[in-house]
Amino acid sequence: MSSRIYDLVIVGGGAAGLMAAALAAETDSRVILLEKNEQCGRKLLLTGKGRCNITNGRSWEDFKNHIHPDSGFFRPSFMAFSNKDTVEFFNKIGLGTVEERGSRIYPASGKSSDVRDALESRIKSSSNVEVLYRSEVISVEVLQNGVFRLDVLSLAGKMSMTVLAAKSVIIATGGLSYPATGSTGDGYSFAQRLGHTVVPTRPSLTALIPFNYNFSLSGLILRNVSLSLIVDGGVVQEEFGEVAFTKGGIEGPLGFRVSRRAVDALDEGKKVEVEIDCKPAVPEQELKCRIEREYVHGLRLSRFIEHFLPLQAVKPFMDAHPSLTVSSLPVRLKHWRIPIKTYVDYRRAVVTAGGVDLREISRKNMESKIVPGLYFAGEVVDLDADTGGYNLQIAFSTAASAVRSALSDYADRN
Repeated sequence: MSSRIYDLVIVGGGAAGLMAAALAAETDSRVILLEKNEQCGRKLLLTGKGRCNITNGRSWEDFKNHIHPDSGFFRPSFMAFSNKDTVEFFNKIGLGTVEERGSRIYPASGKSSDVRDALESRIKSSSNVEVLYRSEVISVEVLQNGVFRLDVLSLAGKMSMTVLAAKSVIIATGGLSYPATGSTGDGYSFAQRLGHTVVPTRPSLTALIPFNYNFSLSGLILRNVSLSLIVDGGVVQEEFGEVAFTKGGIEGPLGFRVSRRAVDALDEGKKVEVEIDCKPAVPEQELKCRIEREYVHGLRLSRFIEHFLPLQAVKPFMDAHPSLTVSSLPVRLKHWRIPIKTYVDYRRAVVTAGGVDLREISRKNMESKIVPGLYFAGEVVDLDADTGGYNLQIAFSTAASAVRSALSDYADRN
């Protein structure tokens, strides 16, 4: 074992791990960040379609409605390191930010790489935080004296094994989504071996795949529509905004927003459908009167539907309603129902739902209730959120809570 004991070892160099290390750089503690890839933040580079939606500027009262499954658990971390604190921190380390539609906060440059680079630059400018790339943690265990032992496999050059000792450990290994970026669920195994329970994981913010999906819809975006999630015949969720059809299925803000409950229902063997109201601002009777008033007898129905839907949507819409008539058109435009067969797995899911059981973690500081000195941050825990910057704020806030508690001298000064 290493002759010197680290004050803190951070396992994982994603959003949570990078933030934890960047905050640790403001202390005098001896800290090391271990990342198994050749670079940190590979998944971070993909967020916000490569622009990195670092947080959302909404107040807690609005923010909390987008956190699952327990916003109350997340509240102490958010209050200690809020969305405003996140923006101020990035501005302080040289990253300009802008606020866009929906209170979404982005780097002013529009480049996710600048977010990663700003965090890494802050870490590397310190003298107390080391970063080891291509270093895969094989096991984490706690010894009788309370010191942690970590077996680390170096993947750089000739493979070799190193043993590290630490007073505290933060597990920030992410979930299972986008496994090509290195998210392979290692943290769940570490947690279970140390006595923790892992709530079953499943993809979230993922595409929903309809039965007999009409791929001619790919690339279509419907704006200002309502999307209802229907499970076993009953509406369980209704959202307003933008839905996108891609090669993967139904996505976009609305598709992602309902995907969490859709995935759970599909896994439970329930019948799942989505229903699009193409004209949510117009009552059905008013739409009926408009259609009766505007339709010219003899006009081909497909040409008339172009008044209400984008051209790309017309044929798929008609194919979905083979008995469509002028008189039934108002109902169909208000109730375009699409049966869902399945969903896209972790390969393209934005986040992982499930994870280390919140009941076994202190909401005050993200410390394990089972193993003192063990902390969790980010996607590895059973917290996830809607699209819009909320998931990265979970990573940043929980990382701040964990590192401030692990390095108590930092907490005392702040």
